[in-house]
Amino acid sequence: MDTNTKLIFSIIFTSFFTFQLLFHFISYWFSAKVSPGFNSLSFEKKIEWNSRVGSTCHSLVAGIFALYIFFFDEAAKADPLWGDSSFVKVNISISSGYLISDLLILILYWKVIGDKYFIIHHCTALYAYSFVLKDGVLAYIGNFRLLAELSSPFVNQRWFFEALKYPKFSKANVINGILMTVVFFIVRIVSMPPFYSYIYSVLGTEPYIRLGFLTQCSWISTCIVLDVMNVMWMIKITKGCVKVISLIRQEKAKSSLQNGKLD
Repeated sequence: MDTNTKLIFSIIFTSFFTFQLLFHFISYWFSAKVSPGFNSLSFEKKIEWNSRVGSTCHSLVAGIFALYIFFFDEAAKADPLWGDSSFVKVNISISSGYLISDLLILILYWKVIGDKYFIIHHCTALYAYSFVLKDGVLAYIGNFRLLAELSSPFVNQRWFFEALKYPKFSKANVINGILMTVVFFIVRIVSMPPFYSYIYSVLGTEPYIRLGFLTQCSWISTCIVLDVMNVMWMIKITKGCVKVISLIRQEKAKSSLQNGKLD
């Protein structure tokens, strides 16, 4: 086992151990300190809460790191297919450790937080990341996909508000809902056309052919699977957002009508 491989496995293990520690211990203590309402939650809600705390922490680390790499890592930008970036490998190793940790948590608490779509998402992502870590290819592409994590903190925050029974029309809830919809749309949906345009532009080129049939198929198929789920989630989020906006308008209309009668 060479030094590079040892480093990758070390980061994956450290990440896995850290997120397990966060789920089983740190989140309980930190959440109780930050949010008094946490202690009154049911056991099931606390399990999902801790899982989402881990998801939020991972998203912030991986998403911000991916954003930095996207703009400033010349090794990845110079050759999207074959550029071998140490920064990307570190970020993907951290994400792999998190995904393995979350898979274990999903299995252990399947009756509480089990979700087949998350299993598909995590396994698909891990398979795709293995090509970057094992073969040193598609580093830029792998990092580009990690930018999608920037939307997860808003998705999780919406759930935290619901768990704490925040009013749906509260300012914090409405602002977070709007930000969640906008950011999710930008990093997961708007990014699709340029991404698939790039795939089309490299088809048949020498660097693409050098990837080999397995890597070519795995790269494209895993991205399609992940993006189908992204579209499904976007539709669900949009429906929720439209519903809230519609209810707000109805409430304003009722309020205006009542004020008119009082006048």
